[in-house]
Amino acid sequence: MKEQTENIQQKRLAALYEVSSQLGSSLDLSEVLNQVMDAIIKLTDAERGYIVLYDEVTGDLNTAVARNVAQEKIEGQSMQVSRTVIERSVATGKGIVTNNAQEDNRFANQTSVVGFRLRSIMCAPLRVRDRILGAVYVDNKFFSSVFDTDDLDLLITFTNQAAIAIQNARLFTRTDQALNRHLGEITLFQRIDQQLNKHLDLDRVLRLALDWAISLTKAESGSIGLFEETEEEHDRVLRLLVLTDEETAAVRPVIPADHPILSRVLAEEKSIVIVDVTPEQSIDGTPAASQLVVPIRQEGEIIGLITLESQQSVSLEDDIPFLERLADRASVAINNSRLYERIQAANKAKSDFISVVTHELRLPMTSIRGYADLMHSGMAGPLNEQQQQFVEVIRRNLKRMSDLVRDLGDINRIESGRMKFESKSFGIRETVEEVADNLKEAIAGRNQTLSVEISQALPHVFADPTRISQVLTNLLSNANKYTPDDGHILIKVSEETDFMLVSVIDDGLGISEADQEKLFTQFFRAESSQVREQQGWGLGLSIVKKMVEAQGGEIEFESAIGEGSRFTFTIPLAKA
Repeated sequence: MKEQTENIQQKRLAALYEVSSQLGSSLDLSEVLNQVMDAIIKLTDAERGYIVLYDEVTGDLNTAVARNVAQEKIEGQSMQVSRTVIERSVATGKGIVTNNAQEDNRFANQTSVVGFRLRSIMCAPLRVRDRILGAVYVDNKFFSSVFDTDDLDLLITFTNQAAIAIQNARLFTRTDQALNRHLGEITLFQRIDQQLNKHLDLDRVLRLALDWAISLTKAESGSIGLFEETEEEHDRVLRLLVLTDEETAAVRPVIPADHPILSRVLAEEKSIVIVDVTPEQSIDGTPAASQLVVPIRQEGEIIGLITLESQQSVSLEDDIPFLERLADRASVAINNSRLYERIQAANKAKSDFISVVTHELRLPMTSIRGYADLMHSGMAGPLNEQQQQFVEVIRRNLKRMSDLVRDLGDINRIESGRMKFESKSFGIRETVEEVADNLKEAIAGRNQTLSVEISQALPHVFADPTRISQVLTNLLSNANKYTPDDGHILIKVSEETDFMLVSVIDDGLGISEADQEKLFTQFFRAESSQVREQQGWGLGLSIVKKMVEAQGGEIEFESAIGEGSRFTFTIPLAKA
């Protein structure tokens, strides 16, 4: 259960990073709103969604975009939402989730909830720094308990990032005069966004942000630090992670919370400028003529500081708006970097665990196999018929365990990048014939027929022949297991541009549309009794996909219940 929860969390974080990295790719307000809305519906599995924004002139909350799961615009009678939920969210600045608004005491008596028969609802404010632009609202009118608190946390994290993209687009679409004034800065920030979000290494992100800050302001030096929790309860320190002085940066100084300037920023929660800075007032301990300190925020909380300094008698006041907007961008990039670090740490922990487990399992399995073989051969004394059957059960299940350990090891090595592929140029015909010959007995045992269609004059492919044999063996073994007796299996090989296409086609059970979406998921097996009666762990297709893609190929399939399946994978040609 814990591993399943971690896998779900990893998928959520990966999905969040994927959609977050696409933000900032456009400055057209309509396109950004549609992009944000479609991304939120995808993240939350909602039926439909709405973005409402404050009108900058009248101050009214108006619907800016309404979309459904099919990425279609919602109009007319379908524009049915709970204004109460939206208004409460923007008024409190907090997210709201209800599993069934019809039975929720907060909303059950509202006309919109009753009249429109609303059930599962989530809403989160769109916030840029301390300003709320509006809100994001998603719901499902037909089902209860669609959303939970984890979904709300995911929605809030994304809306905090999306609000910046929406604000950028709104800035870009203002009046011609305002557009001319801000166009250069917005274009610049788009470049900054692209650079910051292109990197996932935290130190690299912070270094880029500091370089931009110094190059585009009157400052000559600076630093960026992030807060860390200390062992003492409710106490934090600021660790300077990047500084202008590279030699000092290696030390990564720690600034206590009672530092005079640090404590002032935390108390006032805004940017400050200090002149005639003493070493005691300076964040990095060096005196300066002027110092600008700007907080970096995430979800309303200060997580770090950007500090700029100048030794010249110049005012850094004018740089505050630019640096605050840069801090917003840096905050998004920092969050993405931390998400990536968490995913990497989780993957490493999983990889280490599997490595230990597979290693520890092999030792007792070797002993069990040895003694079972001794008893089976009669070297430990004669066995009666029932004892012989017991030994056969042990050997059969030992082989299943051995296959599981091998598959887990293969997945672990592929995901951690430790699997070696000895790629070379070779003819695919020999591999196909060898695999077909190895499975001839199993196929004949079910009275199935196996055909091979392969041209005489095919070019060589470039891959690891052992791994390609493993892929083909797995697919052919699946076809054998899930094709009824007297069925037919076909291996078809053909050339296409820079790739060789290898297909395994059967007229077996087929795969339902619901199961097709999960087919390459680790440990997934269909609930069908005909599938469950066949031995397996649900790892084979996951390994196949990873092995094919690791060698520069792709895999796809076609299937229908009762009509069989066709799995096709590609192998790069040697000439390509």
